[in-house]
Amino acid sequence: MARRCELTGKGVMVGNKVSHALNRTRRRFLPNLLNVSLLSDVLGRSVKLRISANALRTVEHRGGIDAFLLKADDAELSPNALLLKKEVRAALAQ
Repeated sequence: MARRCELTGKGVMVGNKVSHALNRTRRRFLPNLLNVSLLSDVLGRSVKLRISANALRTVEHRGGIDAFLLKADDAELSPNALLLKKEVRAALAQ
């Protein structure tokens, strides 16, 4: 399973661990990923996603998963989230 947020595309970053003596060794910075179920008002069902804690805050700030998906750029979204965005657009068109 890839360590990447399905909504924002946030992934693993690399850098250096720096000791007191300034010795540098490579390390990885992992995103804070959570398995969450978000309720879609338009679809009337819950959706399971693996997103970062930062993305969860953004979803709540924008007013739910539906508003977030409609405003999000397609390049950042995972294939699963793109299908969900397509379903939301279709449900709103009816």
